[in-house]
Amino acid sequence: MLSVNVLRRLRPCGLYQSVNFDVTVRPARLGARSFSACCVRGVKQLHAGRRSSLLNNQAPPSLCPSIRCVSTATPSTDGELIYTGSLGRAVRGVKMFSYSSSGASLFIMPQILLKTGFGVQSLALQAAFCGFIGMFIFVTPVVLHFFTRGYVVRLYHHPDTDTYTAVTYSVFLTEKRNVFHQTQVRIPAVSKMFTTFYAGGTGLLVNPDLFAMPQDYNHLMGYDKPFSFQPEDMDS
Repeated sequence: MLSVNVLRRLRPCGLYQSVNFDVTVRPARLGARSFSACCVRGVKQLHAGRRSSLLNNQAPPSLCPSIRCVSTATPSTDGELIYTGSLGRAVRGVKMFSYSSSGASLFIMPQILLKTGFGVQSLALQAAFCGFIGMFIFVTPVVLHFFTRGYVVRLYHHPDTDTYTAVTYSVFLTEKRNVFHQTQVRIPAVSKMFTTFYAGGTGLLVNPDLFAMPQDYNHLMGYDKPFSFQPEDMDS
């Protein structure tokens, strides 16, 4: 019994000796990172904030800073862009080439008259020659502008006022804006090659497949309006 009591008294001492931890602080090795007391204090405060937010059924604070997206694009005064023509650059390039070739021909024509001897002959021959050359100089740009003047490069829409702004090219290749209301849109009775609809008295050409939203084209043409088989609606 004596030996058993001695073993019982000595067992805790042996356990404590076997589980003894070395808590001495050794100098940091070369290249190792050391944490300052302020960093440890910040981590403790972060964990305390997370525990308090979880107890209050709130979202825990995020370590990442909040990111705010600020848009630098200025809204257009013409409204919301709903249509962009795919042939805008081509129309502008063809008209510019036509104008430049006409100007070059007009500059070269006096030299041709002097070199070929037309300048010393009859006035009738000179008028015929100038009329033939002038047909290509002046008629071609005029005809080209007549067919492309209604091509819509961009189309904007104001939902509040239900007004549209159609951007086309003028004779001098500058952008021309035509503002009209949806009630002014008129669909021609017979479909035309270079006119999709009339806005007041101006014929405009658009491609229905290039609208980002088909509903925008339907509203422009008035296809979303209620329709009945009354004589008034049939006439309109």
